[in-house]
Parts: sequence; structure tokens; C-alpha cells
Amino acid sequence: MLEKDQLKYSVLASGSTGNVTYLETPEHKILIDAGLSGKKINDLMHRINRDLSDVDSLFVTHEHSDHVRGVGVLARKYGLDVYANEGTWNAMEHKIGQVPVEQKHLFAPDKVMDLGDMDVESFAVSHDAAQPQFYQVHHNGKAFCVLTDTGYVSERVAKTIGDADAYLMECNHDMEMLRMGPYSWSLKQRIIGDEGHLSNEDGANAMMAVIGRKTKQIYLGHRSQENNMRSLAHLTVATMLKEHDLGVEHDFHLHDTEPDAPTKLSIL
Repeated sequence: MLEKDQLKYSVLASGSTGNVTYLETPEHKILIDAGLSGKKINDLMHRINRDLSDVDSLFVTHEHSDHVRGVGVLARKYGLDVYANEGTWNAMEHKIGQVPVEQKHLFAPDKVMDLGDMDVESFAVSHDAAQPQFYQVHHNGKAFCVLTDTGYVSERVAKTIGDADAYLMECNHDMEMLRMGPYSWSLKQRIIGDEGHLSNEDGANAMMAVIGRKTKQIYLGHRSQENNMRSLAHLTVATMLKEHDLGVEHDFHLHDTEPDAPTKLSIL
């Protein structure tokens, strides 16, 4: 397969302060979420030698500000088609401002959107938002899956996203750091609840439920800056996967993500 006909991607930013993922095929360039300012997202795109003016579509997972902060600005400035389900549209419209009606598209959970040389698959998750859903992008038999805000990964979701070539998977917090940290008890309860976020251990368990023979790259995402550390998340996940005889850095590679720096533009 020629390089120009492969699925390319970069996790532009992932963390509690903002989330943006970029993917491209020969016919389409898309973003999943736009949780930073338009200026910051533009800067991150330039760091991977890409330009926002070439992006055609933006897929929104849910209405929390670290996922929608730049949605309205990008839609208006670059004419992007914006896709979200009905619950998310209703919850985020007052946050993102006016979007031209012809650029607003409904994309229900558990559906597949055919964009020509790219299929985008939506799947519902458990998170404290109006109607949260995440996405798996398919091209030429390759799949990249984004799952960064959920309290748990159900058997249904695991089956839907199993054996993808690459994952951006949530490792939000270390349980001990969260327990000892400054957050209020109610916020801690929300984070660890069924509609909260995956801990490092939860993320590792989710990976073990979905990793398949095709899986080659795993990105650890949505790391809390207050309740986690990059080295701790990486070590916890790597140790757990190795304990279950999974070939870390042999069959597949673990990558860290940052809230303010993109991963290199990679190819599946």
C-alpha cells in the first residue's frame, strides 16, 4: 500500500485541559473534539506540518469544555462540518455560539458514517454528559479508536472496538493520588464512579479487553495534571499488561500523550 493511501493521525492534545485528535486519509482530514482555543489548535496543527484550512469535518464526543472549547470558532472560521448526536448538540450549543445550519450534522450513537474513503463509527459510553459517544475511524482495513472519557468499558463497547490497529485510551488518574489529593469528596466520587473516568488500572484492564493481533500502537490519554503523572501511568499500564503476558514494546507500543504538545504524525 502506498504511503499516500494510508490512515495518518496525531493526538494533538490530550488531558484534563483540552483534547484534540487529528486523522487524515487521501480524501478527508478530520478532528475528533476541539477542546482548546482555535489559536492553540492551529499552532498544534502547524507543529505536525498540517493546516486547519484543509480540515473538512469535526466530530464531537460530548459537551464538556475540554472537548468543545474551540468547536464554534473552528466551525465559523474554517467552514467545518460538525457532527454530534442530538443530546450533545442540545447541551453544547450555548457554549459554542452560532454554527451555520448547513454545517450542523446529527450523528447518532452506534452508527457508521460513510465519508467515502473513511468510515467513522460512533459508540455510546458511560460519562456524566448529556449523551456521550466516542469514535473509531476506519480506512483500508485499518482502525484508530478514541476512548478518553468513560467510567467503565462495557462488554458491548469492548466488542465494538476490539482489535483496532491503534487506540487512544484513557488513563486519567492514579487512585492513591486522587484519594490523597485536593479535590472535594463529591468530585472524587464523581471521577471514580460509573460515569466518571478510567484510572490507570481501569485503562490497563480496558486495553486487555480489546487488544488484538492487529493492535500495534496504544496512546495513554486524558491524564489528570493533579491526580496522575506520566511516568506513573505508563509504568502502571506496562506492568499490568506484561503480567498478563502481553507483548509490550514487542507486539505493540505504548505512547504517552501531552495536554500541550502533539504526538508525531504517524501512519497505520
